[in-house]
Amino acid sequence: MKGALVAVAILAGIPVVLAVAILALGAVATLLITLRVDSAYPPGGPFVAVPGGRLATLQEGPVEGARATIVLIHGASANAADLMAGIGRTLAARGFRVIAIDRPGLGWSDRIGGDAAADPAVQARAVAEALRALGAPAALVLGHSWGSALALALALDHPDRVAGLALVSPVALPFPQRITLPWYWRLAAKPPVSWLLSHTIGPPLALFYLRGAAGHAFRPQPEAEGYLERARAPLVIRPASLLANVQDLIGLPAALARMSSAYASLSVPTVIVSGDADPLVRPESQAQPLARAIPGARLVLLPGIGHMVPWVASEALAEAVNGLATRAAR
Repeated sequence: MKGALVAVAILAGIPVVLAVAILALGAVATLLITLRVDSAYPPGGPFVAVPGGRLATLQEGPVEGARATIVLIHGASANAADLMAGIGRTLAARGFRVIAIDRPGLGWSDRIGGDAAADPAVQARAVAEALRALGAPAALVLGHSWGSALALALALDHPDRVAGLALVSPVALPFPQRITLPWYWRLAAKPPVSWLLSHTIGPPLALFYLRGAAGHAFRPQPEAEGYLERARAPLVIRPASLLANVQDLIGLPAALARMSSAYASLSVPTVIVSGDADPLVRPESQAQPLARAIPGARLVLLPGIGHMVPWVASEALAEAVNGLATRAAR
């Protein structure tokens, strides 16, 4: 840990004593922030026991007589409430059983698999176990952004769990690393420095930038009214979730490089929905080539829509899911 303190001092360009004082204040602030967030956003649905821990869920819609079961897999910096509030309740009102899952390490789910859980395949294994425990039939799996990689891993490795794929604003293909991160950023992303930062100054800084990050994610649309509260977004700034989120983002490129060659083997009905004005995940680099890579995939491009399709184009997305359910039923 002493080495981590020295590394932080080097990163900040300040004396070690001052770095220790800043980190100590950050640790106190982080404790207060975590207590407040835990109190404001307690678990909202049942936990599901799986090997290695528990996954937290939110569930809506009928269990008996449902048109189909839909599993919602959220993206980075989010939790199950993001998709449940954005699109889940709309789908439940249309007669679907909806199960939104906190990905391992985010929301209230345990970090099943530890550091290895940065791989979508590891998270998919936990989700597959949760669906078995719930007695859910093969489901339509809707993944948003990072969650699309997990949805694809679920279809590749656990095809008996998946009746159809809805990949929304997907991050699913390898992307070029055009920018080489400075050495100090690479250092900050490594343990034990990453652990130290996530338990000290990381959460206060994340809280400061949370509103701006949400507005950036919604562009070019305005941020949805009450988004931070309805999506329970502050859950991600707690130390363990913050660290898990960083690990997921860093680990994704290598996982996609490995997974993408297998997409041509998929035979499950698939719809890919993306906004053509998405500034975060451009459709010409992800959604469009992904639609060509998956046999029979249907591509829906929404004019003028950005990254947050489940919130700003929920009716169009619900119609795409309706069509997917019809194809899966055949």
